[in-house]
Amino acid sequence: MRRVLFGGLVLAAVTACVSPVAGQDCQGDVNGDGEVNGADLTLVLGNWGLCLASISSVSPTQGGILGGTLLTITGTNLGGASEVRVGGVPCTGLEVVSPTAVRAVTPPGSAGAAEVAVTTPAGTVTAGTVFTYQALSVGSVTPNVGVFSGGTPITITGAYLNGVNSVTVGGIPASDVVVVNSTTVTAVTPVGSLGPQDVVVTGAKGTATVAGGFSYVLVTVPAWATLIEATPDPAVVTNAAYRSAIVATGYAWRVRHTQTQIEMLLVPPGTFNMGCSASIQYGCESDEYPVHAVTLTNAFYMGRYEVTQAQWTAVMGSNPSLFQNASVHVPAGQVPLRPVEQVSWNMIQGFNSSTGLRLPTEAEWEYAYRAGTTTAFQSSSGYPNGTNDDTLLGNIAWFNGNSSSQTHPVGGKQANALGLHDMSGNVYEWVNDRFQATYYQSSPSTNPPGPATGPYRVLRGGSWSVNSYYCRSSSRTADTPAGVGVFYGLGFRAARTP
Repeated sequence: MRRVLFGGLVLAAVTACVSPVAGQDCQGDVNGDGEVNGADLTLVLGNWGLCLASISSVSPTQGGILGGTLLTITGTNLGGASEVRVGGVPCTGLEVVSPTAVRAVTPPGSAGAAEVAVTTPAGTVTAGTVFTYQALSVGSVTPNVGVFSGGTPITITGAYLNGVNSVTVGGIPASDVVVVNSTTVTAVTPVGSLGPQDVVVTGAKGTATVAGGFSYVLVTVPAWATLIEATPDPAVVTNAAYRSAIVATGYAWRVRHTQTQIEMLLVPPGTFNMGCSASIQYGCESDEYPVHAVTLTNAFYMGRYEVTQAQWTAVMGSNPSLFQNASVHVPAGQVPLRPVEQVSWNMIQGFNSSTGLRLPTEAEWEYAYRAGTTTAFQSSSGYPNGTNDDTLLGNIAWFNGNSSSQTHPVGGKQANALGLHDMSGNVYEWVNDRFQATYYQSSPSTNPPGPATGPYRVLRGGSWSVNSYYCRSSSRTADTPAGVGVFYGLGFRAARTP
């Protein structure tokens, strides 16, 4: 080694780089020629000055078009950062956390990708990761019709709805706005004006408008009822034609009979073919012929469920039912929700006299059961047009194939397209009509009331104790008005004219 005087300084020049450990690199050998010498110094001095920053990550990579997203940017040489831009627009709230991290708040932007850039004294560097501006959108508002007095729960679906803080209907704020997730928001409509109204949804990711997305209508709630829901829920009334027909009546769709607390759904007027619907396994009896068109000109309310033991007992003071005890299938707390049975047609008249309710006519019952289908069995999940397949009956009914020889709490099986449960099975349902085997041959085509005379009354729908033959939509059974059906399960479903 030799010493060289350079500018008053003594530099140690090493003519060769020898590593003290075999295979170890010399840190000063910038050009990699195996020596630390003037050539290395030239390279170092040539790069004298501030080091350019680098960006390794941007988090988060998505945010709303209104801005306000706090970004964290990591990398190297960020200690002197003076500005962060997203999409060429300066961010606010710049904070230099350390030489390797800065934070800033995004400005408003347009939906889509935007470059992220950081400026330091050494210059501006652009991140390899873009920031994506998201704009909320609304796909549907359900239900889209409600009473003008407000109070209709609505569900809004779309995209990027997280952060929604305002929903207006017709320019008036809705109440109880709840962000369920990024695709769903719920709210309750305010008092409004009749007719279509714009629905406007606002949040951190922008504003979306559904022109005419909700219509206010005038509906009548019967004096004997308490309103539950003014217009049909599409998830319950799955038949769109029936939803429109229900709204057209001007009556509230879903109410509760105030005295008994029986929940009732509106069945709109309409025309259907009454009579034989054979299943795959069973044909029809002669009393189901001929198939004939029937028109019901008036809307009516039908119990959503069969009348329960609790509802009967509250009115009549005693419970005649056979199945009053808990079982392995029905815990004690649900026994009151079993349908009342061992009730005769005559006994029901006392219940109805006390409550103002009535039994449906046979035509009303079959029309409500079918709910637009022409098959042996009502619609169910996967079978919106009904089915003739006896093996599918268990989806909608408690019958001898699945009941374990007992009744079950109402509403445990799938509803039909009008939202009515247990129209097949569980208990037979008395209707108002007298029975006559040949009645269909001469019955009126409009609002048939049943025969004027006869010793028997009609029962419909089958029960827990019978097979699929008796659970068909057109199957007819009868008993004397005093019959209670100990071994068959005779019950009923309430109806009422608005």
